[in-house]
Amino acid sequence: MTTADPVETVDLRADHLVRDPFAAFADLRECAPLARATIPGVDPFWIAVRYQDVRTVLSDPRFANDVHSVHGGPRAEAPTGAAAPATADTSTPAAAPAEAPAPAHRTEQVWRARGMPPECAAYLRAGVFDADGARHRRMRGLVHPAFTAGAVERLRPRIERLAEEYARGLAGHADRDGVVDLVAHFAYPLPVTVICEVLGIPEADRPQWRRWSSYLGRGAGPGLDGALRAMVAAARELIERRRAEPTEDLLSRLAAAEGDTLAPVETVSLILNLIVAGHETTATLIGNGTAALLAHPEQLALVRADPGLLPAAVDELMRWCGPTIGGVPRYATEDLTLAGTLIRKGEAVMPILAGANHDPRVYAEPERLDICRAGAPDRDGHHDAHLGFGHGTHRCLGAALAHEEAVVALGALLRAYPQLALAVGPEAVERGPNPAAWHLAALPVRLGPQAPAGG
Repeated sequence: MTTADPVETVDLRADHLVRDPFAAFADLRECAPLARATIPGVDPFWIAVRYQDVRTVLSDPRFANDVHSVHGGPRAEAPTGAAAPATADTSTPAAAPAEAPAPAHRTEQVWRARGMPPECAAYLRAGVFDADGARHRRMRGLVHPAFTAGAVERLRPRIERLAEEYARGLAGHADRDGVVDLVAHFAYPLPVTVICEVLGIPEADRPQWRRWSSYLGRGAGPGLDGALRAMVAAARELIERRRAEPTEDLLSRLAAAEGDTLAPVETVSLILNLIVAGHETTATLIGNGTAALLAHPEQLALVRADPGLLPAAVDELMRWCGPTIGGVPRYATEDLTLAGTLIRKGEAVMPILAGANHDPRVYAEPERLDICRAGAPDRDGHHDAHLGFGHGTHRCLGAALAHEEAVVALGALLRAYPQLALAVGPEAVERGPNPAAWHLAALPVRLGPQAPAGG
């Protein structure tokens, strides 16, 4: 094994990384394939920024999402039979031997630094993002049928109706100059409504779930601890409600599986995973994508002239300005070499998707937005050579749904407002402070005259 000299340690909360991660990681990517990174309150870890190295971290079985996979194999399977108490972390195995403790759980450290209550750590560790092997297949298998290409196709008419409704409703939120915040009144409401309908969350509860989720998406700050506690309690209440009065929704499926296929802590965790991941990234993709098209009039003109380009455009937008900067840290289960650098057993490596998706080793002129950029179609027919939805067994469960929502949303928006434009310069668009997500705090747009419905 060889060890390359890494560049100096990178602070992932540095202003230039938060402001323009694509340019910042481009500089880093050419200096060294791997670097050491820090976040306040989190043990140092590696970051991979080149496309091939990121693919390796995401798919090589020698990297695990579950820290307990490093020593003694993945954590125990959920018990069968009677349901365990709701607050018990039944998915956590007995403590590792003193001579081989599990590595520091970097994601948990991040959330603790952001203000996560200690008792919520059990739900973080019990989630599908923190699972490997049989446990991951078991949990993912329970919810996967709701997110297949076929299921999404059946949802499309409903998504189209909602997108049309929210797009045309924007005029009611505009000020006297015709300016409206597209994030607050379009990009967020649409995916929140869709994922809540998929799960079966009552309509009256959805505004509250959206408010709670907004605390998670913005990074840190007052209110996060209360929001997390409230989400756990509300998820528990939903499960009990569906257990007493089952329907045909996904919540009922999860409630029926609890105590047999799922431990209670896993049921709650899956609900939180699906709600937050099911709308935060999609909302950000819609917002980022709209801002990018409006800032590139030649690309916008292509889409307006041929809406059939929208599916490929969404994949290019996912590559060029995708919502996720870095993926879930993965842990080496043995000593290995990555990009000429020795990674010790137990060390964490975060795949930087923003670096991989702008790697000139893979993309010609990666900094150029090109909605006609060629790519190999994926299994759903998308030109998806990018890593915006991840790669390997942990590839985004809701990729097909997110892609479809973005295609439908952009189409509805552009049809409704032929003169839609940014209300501020592209450089003045305000971004949120979360270093893990490149998201908009707001997107002020000028609507212009609304086209006739159905036009």
